[in-house]
Amino acid sequence: MSPRLENPIKLAPDALKAMMALSAAIEKSGLEHSLLEFVKLRASQINHCAFCIHMHASDLRRHGESEMRLYMLDAWRESTLYTPRERAALAWTEALTRVADTAAPDADYALIEAEFTETERVHLTLAIGAINVWNRLQVGFRVDHPKEDTRVAV
Repeated sequence: MSPRLENPIKLAPDALKAMMALSAAIEKSGLEHSLLEFVKLRASQINHCAFCIHMHASDLRRHGESEMRLYMLDAWRESTLYTPRERAALAWTEALTRVADTAAPDADYALIEAEFTETERVHLTLAIGAINVWNRLQVGFRVDHPKEDTRVAV
């Protein structure tokens, strides 16, 4: 795989600043860091964004997330490793990442309605939208992920 542009982010600095500001605002929203990272990782898995999968899995590991929860994320519906709040966020992530196929079902909205305040729902939805934009940039321009080994020593 060859990059399509040398550094697409540098070609649109004002847009990048706006995206970074959105990401920073979401991080300050009060939503749990691990929940946001799992949302970003799950959307990135769906979108096959190796760059973002690498980034968010590495971040979760640095923050002490268990290897098993990382491995099981793709099968979260069949796993008991995720809280009801995380499960609601993951369902909403999948619904919005695949919105053309799902039309954001009422059942998935009911899950986040039960677990998140109205303000949190807006921030969660913005987080899902933002990671989908990042995924499209990285996948669309074929940005490669770092090659370093990020294994945590045991």
